[in-house]
Amino acid sequence: MKQNIITSLLLLLSITATAQNKKQTITITTKLGEVHTYVVGETIDSTRVIEGVGIKVYPKGKTVSEDFLFSQIDYTITETVTPNPEPTGNNANRNTADDLQKNREGWRLEFPRFYQGTNKTYEVTHYTTEANLGEQRNYSIEWDANLKANRWTCYELYDVLLKKNVKRQDAFQQDPEIPANEQTSPDDYRGSGFSRGHLCPSGDRLYSAAQNKQTFYLTNMQPQIQGHNGGVWGDLEKKVRDWAGRCDTLYIVKAATIDKDEYICNQTDLEEMAQKEKPHKSLHFNGIVPKFFYMALLAYDKKTNTYRALGIWSPHYNNSKSEYITIQELQNRTGIDFFCNLSDDIEQAVETTIDQTYWGY
Repeated sequence: MKQNIITSLLLLLSITATAQNKKQTITITTKLGEVHTYVVGETIDSTRVIEGVGIKVYPKGKTVSEDFLFSQIDYTITETVTPNPEPTGNNANRNTADDLQKNREGWRLEFPRFYQGTNKTYEVTHYTTEANLGEQRNYSIEWDANLKANRWTCYELYDVLLKKNVKRQDAFQQDPEIPANEQTSPDDYRGSGFSRGHLCPSGDRLYSAAQNKQTFYLTNMQPQIQGHNGGVWGDLEKKVRDWAGRCDTLYIVKAATIDKDEYICNQTDLEEMAQKEKPHKSLHFNGIVPKFFYMALLAYDKKTNTYRALGIWSPHYNNSKSEYITIQELQNRTGIDFFCNLSDDIEQAVETTIDQTYWGY
């Protein structure tokens, strides 16, 4: 019922703006107190209500929508409709108001549920300002300061961001948003035998030099043997870009296992890995070396208003064979709640099934 109020409100906007030839506005206020005001026909072309999820607003001259989840909207008002319809949809496991104090972007669909344990974490979104697009979210991370390891990197891919306007920057450096002594350093990798393995890859951010440069922050890295980083993982990155080209928006989470003892390399594992990677060489790292890397993918198609999801599990060794699994299985293995901001009914549907024909793996 409440969602129907919002839907009717937005439909009424388009009708009255045409019939009366007068300005009509949409004001969306989030639970963090952020106010977004749009003028129909001037600053926006259209709106779209995704049943059970939220509102997509399409600014004039842009192909990318601005998205608002019902669970994170306090109210939507116009000049002609009574204000204060309340949020709709059942979304019990979403990032809460307390979580959003850590990162105001955490309500978006690409974000997993924030870490709920006792370790100190940083939830950081990196932004750039682009000449034709304005401020852009580049990617976001959750960094564990106790473990000095990335918990996850999440971001979006869509048609604009798939453009290749610049070359790889190779600007490896520490993350300026996190204290230097609470993250890995260039010295941790130097002479270790491990590559600095991207999570949000350079190849996904060639739209601008600024976006590409930020992918080289060490908080967006995990130590990888080069046989995996430049082999299996690199091939998966190419697949992701191909999948992104088939849908309107691909929501992406990439990470590696850092919590469970059985998912972390011990000394024997490192010695065996070294002999397979480079015989008679040694591998060592001042920090955690994961046994597995993984991806959680959520594809949205605007025309059919359809979501599809896929999990990928990649063992950390040369020529390993990736598993394609449900998001539910990936959550069971990692303990991370992916795509938690989807309404629960949609989340349950997409996380327990795989449309193999769509993904074509």
